[in-house]
Amino acid sequence: MMNLRGTNGTFDEETGEPVMEAFQKPLFQTFGMFVGMLFGLVMHWFVLAFEVPFPGYDFGNNGEEDVGKDGGGGGDVEVPTERTGLVKGKDGEGATTTAGVDGGSKNNNEIPTWMYFFLAIPAIFDLAATALCMMGLQYLDASIYQMLRGSGIIFVALMKTHVLKEHLNKFHWVGVFWNVVSIVIVGSAAILATGMKTGSEVDDDGAMGGSNADVTSSQTFLGVALMIAGAFVQSMQFVFEEHVMKMDVPASPLLLIGMEGFWGTFLGIFVMYPIAYYMPGDDHGSYEDPFNTWAMIVNSRNIQLAFIIYFFTIFFYNLFAVLVTFMLSSVWHAILDNFRPITVWVTDLFIFYFISPLLGEVWTKYSYIQIAGMAVLLYGTAIYNAPNEGSLSLEGQWWAFGIDLSDEYAAIRREQEEEEVDARWEEKRQQFKVRTRSSFIESPRISVHTQALRGIGAQHN
Repeated sequence: MMNLRGTNGTFDEETGEPVMEAFQKPLFQTFGMFVGMLFGLVMHWFVLAFEVPFPGYDFGNNGEEDVGKDGGGGGDVEVPTERTGLVKGKDGEGATTTAGVDGGSKNNNEIPTWMYFFLAIPAIFDLAATALCMMGLQYLDASIYQMLRGSGIIFVALMKTHVLKEHLNKFHWVGVFWNVVSIVIVGSAAILATGMKTGSEVDDDGAMGGSNADVTSSQTFLGVALMIAGAFVQSMQFVFEEHVMKMDVPASPLLLIGMEGFWGTFLGIFVMYPIAYYMPGDDHGSYEDPFNTWAMIVNSRNIQLAFIIYFFTIFFYNLFAVLVTFMLSSVWHAILDNFRPITVWVTDLFIFYFISPLLGEVWTKYSYIQIAGMAVLLYGTAIYNAPNEGSLSLEGQWWAFGIDLSDEYAAIRREQEEEEVDARWEEKRQQFKVRTRSSFIESPRISVHTQALRGIGAQHN
Protein backbone atom coordinates (compact mmCIF):
# COMPACT_ATOMS: atom_id res chain seq x y z
CA MET A 1 0.00 0.00 0.00
CA MET A 2 2.92 2.35 0.65
CA ASN A 3 3.75 2.32 -3.08
CA LEU A 4 0.32 3.75 -3.96
CA ARG A 5 -0.29 7.38 -4.84
CA GLY A 6 -3.44 9.41 -4.26
CA THR A 7 -4.87 12.86 -3.72
CA ASN A 8 -5.89 14.42 -0.45
CA GLY A 9 -8.63 16.47 -2.13
CA THR A 10 -6.57 19.65 -2.67
CA PHE A 11 -5.80 21.16 -6.08
CA ASP A 12 -2.81 22.90 -7.56
CA GLU A 13 -3.53 26.65 -7.76
CA GLU A 14 -1.76 27.06 -11.12
CA THR A 15 -2.88 23.96 -13.04
CA GLY A 16 -6.09 23.16 -11.20
CA GLU A 17 -5.08 19.50 -11.13
CA PRO A 18 -5.47 17.37 -7.96
CA VAL A 19 -2.32 17.30 -5.84
CA MET A 20 -0.92 13.75 -5.89
CA GLU A 21 1.33 12.34 -3.19
CA ALA A 22 2.68 8.95 -2.12
CA PHE A 23 0.60 7.02 0.41
CA GLN A 24 3.51 6.59 2.86
CA LYS A 25 1.44 5.70 5.93
CA PRO A 26 3.12 2.89 7.90
CA LEU A 27 1.07 3.51 11.05
CA PHE A 28 -2.17 3.37 9.08
CA GLN A 29 -1.22 -0.11 7.86
CA THR A 30 -0.74 -1.08 11.50
CA PHE A 31 -4.11 0.44 12.36
CA GLY A 32 -5.75 -1.25 9.38
CA MET A 33 -4.39 -4.59 10.53
CA PHE A 34 -6.20 -4.25 13.85
CA VAL A 35 -9.41 -3.17 12.14
CA GLY A 36 -9.22 -6.32 10.04
CA MET A 37 -8.66 -8.48 13.13
CA LEU A 38 -11.89 -7.12 14.65
CA PHE A 39 -13.73 -9.46 12.30
CA GLY A 40 -12.55 -12.25 14.62
CA LEU A 41 -15.10 -11.11 17.22
CA VAL A 42 -17.90 -11.44 14.66
CA MET A 43 -16.82 -14.99 13.87
CA HIS A 44 -16.41 -15.76 17.61
CA TRP A 45 -20.00 -14.74 18.35
CA PHE A 46 -21.22 -16.60 15.26
CA VAL A 47 -19.48 -19.82 16.37
CA LEU A 48 -20.97 -19.50 19.88
CA ALA A 49 -24.48 -18.65 18.67
CA PHE A 50 -24.75 -21.57 16.24
CA GLU A 51 -22.32 -23.95 17.99
CA VAL A 52 -20.22 -24.27 14.84
CA PRO A 53 -17.38 -26.80 15.29
CA PHE A 54 -14.15 -24.81 15.39
CA PRO A 55 -10.73 -25.33 17.02
CA GLY A 56 -10.67 -24.04 20.59
CA TYR A 57 -14.40 -24.40 21.29
CA ASP A 58 -16.06 -27.14 23.34
CA PHE A 59 -19.83 -27.44 23.21
CA GLY A 60 -19.94 -30.66 25.25
CA ASN A 61 -21.65 -32.84 22.62
CA ASN A 62 -18.71 -35.12 21.87
CA GLY A 63 -20.77 -36.74 19.13
CA GLU A 64 -22.79 -38.81 21.65
CA GLU A 65 -26.43 -39.70 21.33
CA ASP A 66 -28.89 -37.88 23.52
CA VAL A 67 -30.23 -39.71 26.51
CA GLY A 68 -33.73 -41.07 25.88
CA LYS A 69 -33.37 -40.81 22.14
CA ASP A 70 -34.99 -44.20 21.63
CA GLY A 71 -37.92 -43.22 23.81
CA GLY A 72 -36.96 -45.57 26.59
CA GLY A 73 -35.72 -42.86 28.90
CA GLY A 74 -32.33 -44.56 29.01
CA GLY A 75 -29.55 -44.78 26.45
CA ASP A 76 -25.81 -45.08 26.20
CA VAL A 77 -23.71 -42.33 27.74
CA GLU A 78 -20.02 -41.60 27.82
CA VAL A 79 -17.88 -42.70 30.71
CA PRO A 80 -17.19 -39.72 33.00
CA THR A 81 -13.82 -38.05 32.41
CA GLU A 82 -11.81 -35.49 34.29
CA ARG A 83 -13.83 -32.77 32.53
CA THR A 84 -17.21 -34.11 33.71
CA GLY A 85 -18.74 -34.78 37.10
CA LEU A 86 -19.01 -38.44 38.03
CA VAL A 87 -22.67 -38.12 38.96
CA LYS A 88 -24.86 -35.15 38.13
CA GLY A 89 -28.19 -36.41 39.38
CA LYS A 90 -30.85 -39.06 39.19
CA ASP A 91 -33.97 -39.20 37.16
CA GLY A 92 -37.37 -40.13 38.49
CA GLU A 93 -36.64 -43.86 38.32
CA GLY A 94 -33.28 -43.73 39.99
CA ALA A 95 -31.14 -43.86 36.84
CA THR A 96 -27.82 -42.05 37.12
CA THR A 97 -26.62 -39.68 34.39
CA THR A 98 -23.25 -38.14 33.71
CA ALA A 99 -22.65 -34.41 33.49
CA GLY A 100 -23.17 -32.86 30.15
CA VAL A 101 -25.19 -35.77 28.75
CA ASP A 102 -28.50 -35.26 30.53
CA GLY A 103 -30.60 -34.71 27.46
CA GLY A 104 -28.79 -31.53 26.40
CA SER A 105 -25.33 -30.19 25.72
CA LYS A 106 -23.08 -28.31 28.05
CA ASN A 107 -21.30 -25.20 26.81
CA ASN A 108 -17.76 -24.96 28.17
CA ASN A 109 -16.92 -21.69 26.42
CA GLU A 110 -17.73 -19.18 29.16
CA ILE A 111 -15.00 -16.54 29.37
CA PRO A 112 -14.38 -14.60 32.62
CA THR A 113 -14.48 -10.82 32.37
CA TRP A 114 -10.82 -10.39 33.27
CA MET A 115 -9.80 -12.35 30.15
CA TYR A 116 -11.13 -9.59 27.87
CA PHE A 117 -8.76 -7.10 29.53
CA PHE A 118 -5.93 -9.61 29.79
CA LEU A 119 -5.93 -9.94 25.99
CA ALA A 120 -4.87 -6.29 25.72
CA ILE A 121 -1.29 -7.49 26.39
CA PRO A 122 -0.76 -9.30 23.06
CA ALA A 123 -2.41 -6.33 21.32
CA ILE A 124 0.25 -4.03 22.81
CA PHE A 125 2.99 -6.39 21.63
CA ASP A 126 1.39 -6.62 18.19
CA LEU A 127 0.98 -2.86 17.94
CA ALA A 128 4.60 -2.16 18.84
CA ALA A 129 5.99 -4.95 16.64
CA THR A 130 3.92 -4.07 13.58
CA ALA A 131 4.66 -0.35 13.92
CA LEU A 132 8.41 -1.07 14.07
CA CYS A 133 8.19 -3.40 11.07
CA MET A 134 6.12 -0.95 9.03
CA MET A 135 8.62 1.83 9.74
CA GLY A 136 11.46 -0.46 8.69
CA LEU A 137 9.61 -1.43 5.50
CA GLN A 138 9.94 2.16 4.24
CA TYR A 139 13.67 1.54 3.76
CA LEU A 140 13.63 -2.09 2.58
CA ASP A 141 12.29 -4.13 -0.29
CA ALA A 142 9.32 -6.31 0.60
CA SER A 143 11.21 -9.61 0.23
CA ILE A 144 14.05 -8.39 2.48
CA TYR A 145 11.44 -7.21 4.97
CA GLN A 146 9.80 -10.64 4.98
CA MET A 147 13.04 -12.53 5.51
CA LEU A 148 14.29 -10.28 8.29
CA ARG A 149 11.07 -11.01 10.13
CA GLY A 150 12.39 -14.55 10.28
CA SER A 151 14.75 -13.47 13.04
CA GLY A 152 11.77 -13.89 15.35
CA ILE A 153 12.41 -17.64 15.53
CA ILE A 154 15.60 -16.96 17.49
CA PHE A 155 13.82 -14.94 20.13
CA VAL A 156 10.83 -17.31 20.22
CA ALA A 157 13.11 -20.31 20.82
CA LEU A 158 14.90 -18.51 23.65
CA MET A 159 11.66 -17.39 25.31
CA LYS A 160 10.05 -20.79 24.88
CA THR A 161 12.98 -22.31 26.77
CA HIS A 162 13.44 -19.71 29.50
CA VAL A 163 9.90 -18.32 29.89
CA LEU A 164 7.61 -21.25 29.11
CA LYS A 165 10.23 -23.69 30.45
CA GLU A 166 9.81 -26.07 27.50
CA HIS A 167 12.74 -28.23 26.42
CA LEU A 168 14.27 -27.89 22.96
CA ASN A 169 16.52 -30.65 21.63
CA LYS A 170 19.99 -30.08 20.22
CA PHE A 171 18.80 -30.42 16.63
CA HIS A 172 16.21 -27.70 17.33
CA TRP A 173 19.02 -25.34 18.28
CA VAL A 174 20.98 -26.37 15.18
CA GLY A 175 17.94 -25.42 13.09
CA VAL A 176 17.70 -22.09 14.91
CA PHE A 177 21.41 -21.51 14.26
CA TRP A 178 20.98 -21.93 10.51
CA ASN A 179 18.04 -19.55 10.64
CA VAL A 180 20.40 -17.00 12.20
CA VAL A 181 22.87 -17.61 9.37
CA SER A 182 20.13 -17.05 6.80
CA ILE A 183 19.19 -13.76 8.46
CA VAL A 184 22.81 -12.56 8.32
CA ILE A 185 23.01 -13.49 4.63
CA VAL A 186 19.75 -11.77 3.76
CA GLY A 187 20.62 -8.67 5.79
CA SER A 188 23.93 -8.44 3.95
CA ALA A 189 22.12 -8.70 0.62
CA ALA A 190 19.86 -5.82 1.65
CA ILE A 191 22.77 -3.53 2.46
CA LEU A 192 24.88 -4.53 -0.56
CA ALA A 193 21.96 -4.10 -2.93
CA THR A 194 21.41 -0.52 -1.76
CA GLY A 195 22.30 1.87 -4.53
CA MET A 196 21.44 -0.47 -7.35
CA LYS A 197 19.16 1.22 -9.85
CA THR A 198 17.21 -0.81 -12.38
CA GLY A 199 19.89 -3.48 -12.37
CA SER A 200 22.73 -0.95 -12.94
CA GLU A 201 25.29 0.60 -10.63
CA VAL A 202 24.43 3.40 -8.22
CA ASP A 203 23.69 6.94 -9.20
CA ASP A 204 25.74 9.82 -7.85
CA ASP A 205 23.14 10.45 -5.15
CA GLY A 206 23.19 6.81 -3.98
CA ALA A 207 19.59 6.11 -5.00
CA MET A 208 18.33 2.68 -6.01
CA GLY A 209 15.70 1.39 -8.40
CA GLY A 210 12.50 -0.39 -7.64
CA SER A 211 10.03 0.52 -4.94
CA ASN A 212 12.69 2.07 -2.66
CA ALA A 213 14.43 4.29 -5.15
CA ASP A 214 15.51 7.06 -2.77
CA VAL A 215 16.94 5.00 0.09
CA THR A 216 20.54 5.46 1.22
CA SER A 217 22.81 2.90 2.89
CA SER A 218 22.34 4.45 6.34
CA GLN A 219 18.57 4.33 5.92
CA THR A 220 18.78 0.69 4.87
CA PHE A 221 20.78 -0.08 8.02
CA LEU A 222 18.10 1.71 10.05
CA GLY A 223 15.43 -0.35 8.32
CA VAL A 224 17.23 -3.60 9.18
CA ALA A 225 17.58 -2.51 12.84
CA LEU A 226 13.88 -1.59 13.05
CA MET A 227 12.91 -4.93 11.55
CA ILE A 228 14.97 -6.94 14.05
CA ALA A 229 13.55 -4.90 16.94
CA GLY A 230 10.05 -5.57 15.63
CA ALA A 231 10.82 -9.28 15.34
CA PHE A 232 11.90 -9.35 19.00
CA VAL A 233 8.68 -7.72 20.19
CA GLN A 234 6.63 -9.99 17.94
CA SER A 235 8.32 -13.06 19.42
CA MET A 236 7.00 -11.96 22.82
CA GLN A 237 3.54 -11.80 21.26
CA PHE A 238 3.84 -15.35 19.82
CA VAL A 239 4.94 -16.83 23.14
CA PHE A 240 2.24 -14.97 25.06
CA GLU A 241 -0.44 -16.15 22.60
CA GLU A 242 0.66 -19.75 23.03
CA HIS A 243 0.53 -19.35 26.81
CA VAL A 244 -2.90 -17.69 26.89
CA MET A 245 -4.44 -20.42 24.69
CA LYS A 246 -3.13 -23.18 26.96
CA MET A 247 -3.96 -21.75 30.38
CA ASP A 248 -6.42 -23.39 32.77
CA VAL A 249 -8.97 -20.86 31.50
CA PRO A 250 -7.89 -20.59 27.86
CA ALA A 251 -8.86 -18.07 25.23
CA SER A 252 -10.11 -19.45 21.92
CA PRO A 253 -8.22 -18.48 18.73
CA LEU A 254 -11.09 -16.36 17.36
CA LEU A 255 -11.55 -14.52 20.65
CA LEU A 256 -7.80 -13.91 20.83
CA ILE A 257 -7.73 -12.42 17.32
CA GLY A 258 -10.86 -10.33 17.85
CA MET A 259 -9.78 -8.88 21.20
CA GLU A 260 -6.33 -8.11 19.83
CA GLY A 261 -8.09 -6.23 17.06
CA PHE A 262 -10.34 -4.41 19.53
CA TRP A 263 -7.54 -3.30 21.86
CA GLY A 264 -5.24 -2.52 18.95
CA THR A 265 -7.89 -0.31 17.35
CA PHE A 266 -8.54 1.39 20.69
CA LEU A 267 -4.83 2.03 21.33
CA GLY A 268 -4.32 3.14 17.74
CA ILE A 269 -7.01 5.82 17.97
CA PHE A 270 -6.27 7.11 21.46
CA VAL A 271 -2.51 6.53 21.82
CA MET A 272 -0.66 5.83 18.58
CA TYR A 273 -2.23 8.44 16.30
CA PRO A 274 -2.17 11.35 18.81
CA ILE A 275 1.54 10.75 19.41
CA ALA A 276 2.24 10.44 15.67
CA TYR A 277 0.26 13.60 14.90
CA TYR A 278 2.09 15.82 17.39
CA MET A 279 5.51 14.30 16.72
CA PRO A 280 7.43 16.37 14.12
CA GLY A 281 7.94 14.65 10.79
CA ASP A 282 7.69 14.78 7.00
CA ASP A 283 3.96 14.09 6.72
CA HIS A 284 2.61 17.65 6.60
CA GLY A 285 4.57 18.54 9.72
CA SER A 286 3.72 15.34 11.60
CA TYR A 287 5.32 11.94 11.76
CA GLU A 288 2.01 10.71 10.33
CA ASP A 289 -1.03 12.90 9.82
CA PRO A 290 -4.26 10.92 10.34
CA PHE A 291 -6.39 13.69 8.83
CA ASN A 292 -4.33 13.62 5.65
CA THR A 293 -4.58 9.82 5.66
CA TRP A 294 -8.37 10.00 5.84
CA ALA A 295 -8.52 12.63 3.10
CA MET A 296 -6.43 10.45 0.78
CA ILE A 297 -8.63 7.41 1.46
CA VAL A 298 -11.82 9.35 0.78
CA ASN A 299 -10.50 10.84 -2.47
CA SER A 300 -8.65 7.85 -3.93
CA ARG A 301 -10.47 4.81 -5.31
CA ASN A 302 -7.22 2.83 -5.63
CA ILE A 303 -6.41 3.29 -1.93
CA GLN A 304 -9.97 2.28 -0.98
CA LEU A 305 -9.72 -0.91 -3.05
CA ALA A 306 -6.28 -1.72 -1.65
CA PHE A 307 -7.53 -1.28 1.91
CA ILE A 308 -10.51 -3.62 1.36
CA ILE A 309 -8.19 -6.31 0.01
CA TYR A 310 -5.77 -5.66 2.87
CA PHE A 311 -8.62 -5.91 5.42
CA PHE A 312 -9.62 -9.45 4.49
CA THR A 313 -6.09 -10.62 3.74
CA ILE A 314 -4.76 -9.53 7.12
CA PHE A 315 -7.67 -11.15 8.97
CA PHE A 316 -7.23 -14.56 7.37
CA TYR A 317 -3.46 -14.34 7.75
CA ASN A 318 -3.79 -13.70 11.49
CA LEU A 319 -6.48 -16.38 11.81
CA PHE A 320 -4.31 -19.08 10.27
CA ALA A 321 -1.25 -17.88 12.19
CA VAL A 322 -3.03 -18.13 15.55
CA LEU A 323 -4.42 -21.56 14.60
CA VAL A 324 -0.85 -22.72 13.93
CA THR A 325 0.15 -21.54 17.41
CA PHE A 326 -2.94 -23.20 18.93
CA MET A 327 -2.47 -26.56 17.20
CA LEU A 328 1.34 -26.68 17.11
CA SER A 329 3.44 -24.07 18.94
CA SER A 330 4.77 -20.52 18.82
CA VAL A 331 8.06 -21.78 17.34
CA TRP A 332 6.20 -23.33 14.41
CA HIS A 333 4.35 -20.05 13.97
CA ALA A 334 7.73 -18.32 13.61
CA ILE A 335 9.09 -21.04 11.32
CA LEU A 336 6.18 -20.99 8.89
CA ASP A 337 6.40 -17.20 8.78
CA ASN A 338 9.80 -17.67 7.18
CA PHE A 339 8.36 -19.31 4.07
CA ARG A 340 6.49 -16.23 2.91
CA PRO A 341 9.57 -14.47 1.47
CA ILE A 342 9.84 -16.97 -1.38
CA THR A 343 6.46 -16.05 -2.84
CA VAL A 344 6.84 -12.37 -1.95
CA TRP A 345 10.18 -12.12 -3.72
CA VAL A 346 8.92 -13.88 -6.85
CA THR A 347 5.85 -11.62 -6.87
CA ASP A 348 8.03 -8.52 -6.50
CA LEU A 349 10.22 -9.56 -9.43
CA PHE A 350 7.14 -10.26 -11.55
CA ILE A 351 5.64 -6.86 -10.74
CA PHE A 352 8.87 -5.02 -11.56
CA TYR A 353 9.54 -6.72 -14.92
CA PHE A 354 6.01 -7.38 -16.18
CA ILE A 355 3.74 -4.73 -14.62
CA SER A 356 5.58 -1.56 -13.60
CA PRO A 357 9.27 -0.78 -12.95
CA LEU A 358 8.11 1.79 -10.40
CA LEU A 359 6.89 -1.02 -8.18
CA GLY A 360 8.21 -4.39 -7.17
CA GLU A 361 11.87 -5.29 -6.85
CA VAL A 362 14.71 -5.25 -9.34
CA TRP A 363 17.10 -8.18 -9.87
CA THR A 364 20.64 -7.23 -8.94
CA LYS A 365 23.92 -9.09 -8.80
CA TYR A 366 23.37 -9.41 -5.05
CA SER A 367 20.08 -11.24 -5.56
CA TYR A 368 22.12 -14.45 -5.78
CA ILE A 369 23.08 -13.87 -2.15
CA GLN A 370 19.39 -13.59 -1.37
CA ILE A 371 18.77 -16.97 -3.02
CA ALA A 372 21.56 -18.45 -0.90
CA GLY A 373 19.88 -17.02 2.19
CA MET A 374 16.59 -18.66 1.21
CA ALA A 375 18.32 -22.01 0.72
CA VAL A 376 19.92 -21.79 4.18
CA LEU A 377 16.55 -20.82 5.63
CA LEU A 378 14.88 -23.91 4.16
CA TYR A 379 17.80 -26.06 5.32
CA GLY A 380 17.50 -24.83 8.91
CA THR A 381 13.73 -25.29 8.91
CA ALA A 382 14.03 -28.87 7.63
CA ILE A 383 16.49 -29.64 10.44
CA TYR A 384 14.17 -28.16 13.06
CA ASN A 385 11.24 -30.23 11.77
CA ALA A 386 13.04 -33.58 12.26
CA PRO A 387 12.28 -36.43 12.53
CA ASN A 388 8.96 -35.77 10.75
CA GLU A 389 8.40 -36.38 7.04
CA GLY A 390 10.10 -33.93 4.72
CA SER A 391 12.75 -33.06 7.31
CA LEU A 392 16.53 -33.56 7.52
CA SER A 393 17.96 -35.67 10.31
CA LEU A 394 21.51 -35.00 11.47
CA GLU A 395 22.99 -38.48 11.55
CA GLY A 396 26.55 -37.92 10.39
CA GLN A 397 25.81 -37.28 6.69
CA TRP A 398 27.99 -34.96 4.64
CA TRP A 399 25.34 -32.25 4.70
CA ALA A 400 25.11 -32.65 8.49
CA PHE A 401 28.75 -31.52 8.74
CA GLY A 402 29.61 -34.55 10.86
CA ILE A 403 26.90 -33.89 13.49
CA ASP A 404 25.26 -37.10 14.69
CA LEU A 405 22.16 -36.77 16.87
CA SER A 406 20.70 -40.23 16.20
CA ASP A 407 20.04 -40.82 19.91
CA GLU A 408 17.73 -37.79 20.10
CA TYR A 409 15.74 -38.90 17.07
CA ALA A 410 15.40 -42.44 18.44
CA ALA A 411 14.11 -41.10 21.77
CA ILE A 412 11.55 -38.89 19.97
CA ARG A 413 10.32 -41.80 17.85
CA ARG A 414 9.83 -43.89 20.99
CA GLU A 415 7.82 -41.06 22.56
CA GLN A 416 5.71 -40.74 19.41
CA GLU A 417 4.98 -44.48 19.42
CA GLU A 418 3.96 -44.32 23.07
CA GLU A 419 1.69 -41.35 22.35
CA GLU A 420 0.06 -43.25 19.49
CA VAL A 421 -0.61 -46.21 21.80
CA ASP A 422 -2.05 -43.85 24.43
CA ALA A 423 -4.21 -42.14 21.81
CA ARG A 424 -5.62 -45.45 20.59
CA TRP A 425 -6.34 -46.53 24.15
CA GLU A 426 -8.08 -43.23 24.92
CA GLU A 427 -10.16 -43.58 21.75
CA LYS A 428 -11.30 -47.05 22.79
CA ARG A 429 -11.99 -45.82 26.32
CA GLN A 430 -14.21 -43.06 24.99
CA GLN A 431 -16.06 -45.59 22.85
CA PHE A 432 -16.79 -47.78 25.88
CA LYS A 433 -20.40 -47.31 26.94
CA VAL A 434 -22.28 -47.92 30.13
CA ARG A 435 -26.01 -48.29 30.52
CA THR A 436 -27.96 -46.17 32.99
CA ARG A 437 -30.36 -49.08 33.48
CA SER A 438 -29.93 -52.82 33.84
CA SER A 439 -32.74 -54.85 32.27
CA PHE A 440 -32.89 -58.31 30.71
CA ILE A 441 -35.96 -57.19 28.79
CA GLU A 442 -34.58 -53.92 27.39
CA SER A 443 -31.08 -55.27 26.70
CA PRO A 444 -31.37 -58.91 25.64
CA ARG A 445 -27.99 -58.87 23.87
CA ILE A 446 -25.98 -57.78 26.91
CA SER A 447 -24.30 -60.65 28.74
CA VAL A 448 -25.50 -61.78 32.18
CA HIS A 449 -22.11 -60.93 33.70
CA THR A 450 -22.22 -57.37 32.38
CA GLN A 451 -25.77 -56.82 33.63
CA ALA A 452 -24.90 -58.27 37.02
CA LEU A 453 -21.95 -55.90 37.40
CA ARG A 454 -24.10 -52.95 36.41
CA GLY A 455 -26.77 -54.01 38.87
CA ILE A 456 -24.22 -54.02 41.66
CA GLY A 457 -23.09 -50.55 40.67
CA ALA A 458 -26.66 -49.28 40.62
CA GLN A 459 -27.22 -50.58 44.15
CA HIS A 460 -24.23 -48.59 45.39
CA ASN A 461 -25.62 -45.44 43.76
